[in-house]
Amino acid sequence: MNLTDDIPGILPGRREFLLGGVAGLTLAGLAGAAPASGQQCPPGGPVPGVEALVFDVFGTVVDWRASIIREGQAFGLAHGLSVDWTKFADDWRDGYRPAMQKVRSGQIPWINIDGLHRMILDGLLEKYGIKGLAEAEVDHLNRAWHRLSPWSDSVPGLHRLKGHFIIATLSNGNVALLVDMAKNAGLPWDTVLSAELTGHYKPDPEVYQTAARLLGRPPERVMMVAAHKGDLIAAKGVGFKTALVPRPLEFGPDRREDVSPDPHIDVYATDFVDLASRLGA
Repeated sequence: MNLTDDIPGILPGRREFLLGGVAGLTLAGLAGAAPASGQQCPPGGPVPGVEALVFDVFGTVVDWRASIIREGQAFGLAHGLSVDWTKFADDWRDGYRPAMQKVRSGQIPWINIDGLHRMILDGLLEKYGIKGLAEAEVDHLNRAWHRLSPWSDSVPGLHRLKGHFIIATLSNGNVALLVDMAKNAGLPWDTVLSAELTGHYKPDPEVYQTAARLLGRPPERVMMVAAHKGDLIAAKGVGFKTALVPRPLEFGPDRREDVSPDPHIDVYATDFVDLASRLGA
């Protein structure tokens, strides 16, 4: 019998997804730690009982903006295109939530993030007057999201956390995208969990509930780690513990996420290395 046979909410054809590499991990003792030098962070008390950490990916683990700008610049150079790739990257990301909401509201049938990214990209190519590309060239550009680079603290912090907890993605990114990204960026996940496995997108509760079931843990033993409060509030709503790791430059120097203290957040950390220290890893 497959691991997911008795789990409601998994789409047909996706039950082949297997959890891997999680045996032998033990629960760490949890304790607070001071913020990194020169930085301040609201206090986060001990969070006993946590066995698994699940991570938002875009913006929390990887620097999507700098990566897409870099990919765009290389693509433009190779194809003789004169484009403001910084604005292009911001426009591409700004189309993400409206496109995802069309799926969540039932306006369009289920489509994964690769499909949504391509739908937005097709509109941007027209908007920016980019013509004459072969299908393979457009597909390569769309897969830039598979090649995003991590923040400098992500890999060392994840390695520390992996020694004490199960660590997994919990992203709206599709499985293939997340696997490719992990291979490209050296992200040491124990397993890859995706909203794609449920046919929902965060912040729908089914995404978080299914993650806990797949990991074989009650929700209170799972901690959601994200740079975005909305994700954490939704995770807290199904019983997860929560950790906020702000990424001040995610949207560039002129845009900021709300990282003010919130009762839905159990732990605040300045980065993943700080999070590991706060959780005793």
